[in-house]
Amino acid sequence: MGAGEPKPFGLHLPDYPWDALVPYRETASRHPGGVVDLSIGTPVDPTPELIQAALATAADAHGYPTTHGTPALREAISTWFARRRGVPGLDPADILPTVGSKELVAWLPLLLGLGEGDVVVRPSVAYPTYDVGAHLAGATAVAADSLADLPADVRARVRLVWINSPGNPTGEVLDVEGLRTIVEDARSLGAVVASDECYGELGWGRWDPAEGGEPVPSVLDPRVCGGSHENLLAVYSLSKQSNLAGYRAAFTAGDPVIIANLVNSRKHAGMIVPYPVQEAMRVALGDDAHVAAQKDLYRRRRALLVPALEAAGFTIGGSVAGLYLWASNGKPTWDTIDWLAGLGILAGPGTFYGDAGEGFIRMALTGSDERIRAAVTRLADAPR
Repeated sequence: MGAGEPKPFGLHLPDYPWDALVPYRETASRHPGGVVDLSIGTPVDPTPELIQAALATAADAHGYPTTHGTPALREAISTWFARRRGVPGLDPADILPTVGSKELVAWLPLLLGLGEGDVVVRPSVAYPTYDVGAHLAGATAVAADSLADLPADVRARVRLVWINSPGNPTGEVLDVEGLRTIVEDARSLGAVVASDECYGELGWGRWDPAEGGEPVPSVLDPRVCGGSHENLLAVYSLSKQSNLAGYRAAFTAGDPVIIANLVNSRKHAGMIVPYPVQEAMRVALGDDAHVAAQKDLYRRRRALLVPALEAAGFTIGGSVAGLYLWASNGKPTWDTIDWLAGLGILAGPGTFYGDAGEGFIRMALTGSDERIRAAVTRLADAPR
């Protein structure tokens, strides 16, 4: 920018990564059987009728909704935490609904007052919005799976630590001991731990209670946090467990002081979940049957895709929870994306999730049964 030229308007953010898939989508779309899109991971199954009914019943929403959420919604969230996440006695005052979880991830560093010189730590392979949030606040994002691995000068500046368990894209789960280690180390630094737990109901194998496993633990679990939620936030979304991606229905809970500050800031900024959506959330969180039914669909789709990928020469890494298979065939990421597009299959490039994702692709379970079967057939018929 030359002298005297006005500063351009707008935020200076990286290009949206998914735009890079456009030419591969065009290739996949030319397949005679149509594209099998297993890339972004948007839910494809219907929103349960009882949730649609709750939304419709609350449609006469002529007054402004409350930023903090209705008492009935926060009570439902507290009850859900005790019943499904092993977190008893959560004070409804320490709960805040959000407009989906992505907006909270993106804006949390700014809302926490972070800025230049502060460090935001995120997993080495991670959802890119963690980095975007640090950028928006003017803080520095650092990739690390253990705070102990950080140099002393970086550790001293850590103000926020993101946990993502079950992880996107890797599908890895931190057990109670792993979570407790991160919490204790972060607390020794005076840092906030924000735990993105939106795949918490989607554990497989060891983490699948329906198959004799144990529930995925929450950062607010007393075994993890010692009974204190100080400097801790759990973040959850109903997009995956209840097919509510289009509703933008999520919430965070934890440290009373931080939640109160977030509520106040969001009041000023008008960051409010619409009342009909709050009612839909309340009803959704009180019904476990639809969650189990949706998980059964994903379980069956996963049971088809895993052996199909392995027979096609892929190794599945992690993927013990969540909606994705993290896979590698030993070739560069974009070569594999191109090969799959030639089969009419669109997957997510591992490089979207950091440098450590090179060589991997992420394949979502969010295809209809018919599309999943089509992918399985195409992988089986593909030339080796």
